Amino acid sequence: MSATILDGKKIGEEIRLAVAAEVQGLLSSGYRAPKLVAVLVGENPASEVYVRSKTKTAAALGVDSATLRLPSTISTADLLEEIRQLDADEGVDGILVQLPLPSGIDTDRVLEEVDVAKDVDGFHPVNVGRLALGQPCLTPCTPAGIIEILVRSGVQIAGARACVIGRSRTVGRPVAALLLNRHATVTVCHSKTHEISSVTREADILVAAMGRAGFVKGEMIRAGATVIDVGINEVRDGRELERFYEGEELERKRGVIEQTGRTLVGDVEWRSALCVAGKITPVPGGVGPLTIAMLMRNVVDAYRRRCRV
Repeated sequence: MSATILDGKKIGEEIRLAVAAEVQGLLSSGYRAPKLVAVLVGENPASEVYVRSKTKTAAALGVDSATLRLPSTISTADLLEEIRQLDADEGVDGILVQLPLPSGIDTDRVLEEVDVAKDVDGFHPVNVGRLALGQPCLTPCTPAGIIEILVRSGVQIAGARACVIGRSRTVGRPVAALLLNRHATVTVCHSKTHEISSVTREADILVAAMGRAGFVKGEMIRAGATVIDVGINEVRDGRELERFYEGEELERKRGVIEQTGRTLVGDVEWRSALCVAGKITPVPGGVGPLTIAMLMRNVVDAYRRRCRV
């Protein structure tokens, strides 16, 4: 048995094309383009890459975007004032505070200051609460992307037994809520879960989102289950790849390490999982491409709700 590979790149592209067509329709009808502002504090190289990718995608889809760059020395109070100005700007539809923020800044306080209607990351407590209650809201992008993968790949959610490994505010908890809202029976596992394999082996849908390379082994997966791998873990030693890959794929990944010094693996041990799962997302190319696509979806949705278009 060999699992069907779920193509996140293809699904992400479908969503991006739909968003681009919707934006073009707004412009053709005389409306302005939706606008996203990314708030980037400090000079974190990874954050720089993420923000550039988001603004590049926005431009490609016709979404207006800007980046507010602030020094790492900014105080929480001053950052809150910057957020308030964006909240008050009627020309701004989505506000994205790039995380992590520098140490010394009260991240929770900053996220709570973002206007709920402009919270395109879906991190504001009000949006979190609405999601938990099954009410309309702006949903965190990666969890929303996971649901899109499942739905567009024909995976039955209603009535399914779903297991989410990981309870983070950004992925684990919200994806559990989304699955529950679609009538799955959901179990959330974490570092304190006893005999975790006995739980994961019962799942029709298994979401791995704990940030530990290769944590989920093939023996932890129910035969024929759908496995969604959210993990993005760096590997710099080619010898570590042997438990993930074999043959041509192993050599290809080793070549990537030789060229770039690193490669990416997921939270699922690919080699053993591939022989058990019915469907599975790869890393990279699985969940990742959906995150930015769903961010753009959120920006347009926020614009429509705010402007009642």
